[in-house]
Amino acid sequence: MPRVTFLPGGESADVATGTTLLDAAEAAGVELPHNCGGVCACVTCHVWVERGLDSLSPPAEREDDKLDEAVGLASRSRLGCQARVGDAAVVARIPGNRIAS
Repeated sequence: MPRVTFLPGGESADVATGTTLLDAAEAAGVELPHNCGGVCACVTCHVWVERGLDSLSPPAEREDDKLDEAVGLASRSRLGCQARVGDAAVVARIPGNRIAS
């Protein structure tokens, strides 16, 4: 089972392959906002993937379109409700106040 770690706190959880980052955050006891209920209708679950980006499922067109609305958009940005964990460990940073530094 791959381990997903969330920064800045360092909380982590071992999750099954195919688990979304949003569900992994819940398993790790991390609050990852998801105002739309995790249906790719907002960008509140936006994270920066610091390690394991290639292990995640590829972004679908809908996620790519939504990500354009995210504050602090970066090449390593993903929506937690859409990114599914593969076989490798992932480290994701939850943007503080949603602005990149």
